[in-house]
Amino acid sequence: MTDVLAIVASSGDDERLVEELARQRADRVTVLVEHPCPGWAADESGFGRALRDRLARLRQAIETRTGAIVVGLAGSREQLRGWRFDRVVGGRGPLPV
Repeated sequence: MTDVLAIVASSGDDERLVEELARQRADRVTVLVEHPCPGWAADESGFGRALRDRLARLRQAIETRTGAIVVGLAGSREQLRGWRFDRVVGGRGPLPV
């Protein structure tokens, strides 16, 4: 089993992220949303809804095109403290977990 952390930047290329997950042969994917607004998950503005819609499309693309299962969604790096991943894709750089 290959556990991969997929880091979604606020202005990232989701297509490239899915392609990289496919290349990494991910079996299980945890998605980390790096967003400057910590309350995005409960934000009922148009922006908040658009972000959640984007994540739903991304999850479907990951599962459909890679065969991996999205096992979780994290809103901050703090939520992943102590977790271990075989690989990290996306984001701005290495993730200290």
